[in-house]
Amino acid sequence: MLKMSYKKLQVWQKSMCLARHAYVLTNKFPKDELYCLTSQIRRAAISIPSNIAEGSQRGSDKEFARFLLIARGSLVELETQLLLAESFGYCESGELRKVFSLIEEISRMLYSFRSQLSVQSS
Repeated sequence: MLKMSYKKLQVWQKSMCLARHAYVLTNKFPKDELYCLTSQIRRAAISIPSNIAEGSQRGSDKEFARFLLIARGSLVELETQLLLAESFGYCESGELRKVFSLIEEISRMLYSFRSQLSVQSS
């Protein structure tokens, strides 16, 4: 089981950065999206580092791996919602380039980390 603080995990730090990006992007959305897409994007973005943190405090690598899988689900949910926002014209491709790159990086990190935990707990 992981002995270090989740705050020292690069994947958690990058996920926190992604959540900040999501908030900045959604600040520009139309007000009538506040309880729709804006809310969904923010919830998905917050869910990623939250699940990493919660999973790290569980009692086993198997449970931590399960929470990393949930974080990955939230990550693709966020990506889908941002693609929708882009298609609605709420944000430009240039604004999203860095965010999509960060999403890809976090996805790879979550996959790799989860694989390592699964191997260790076998």
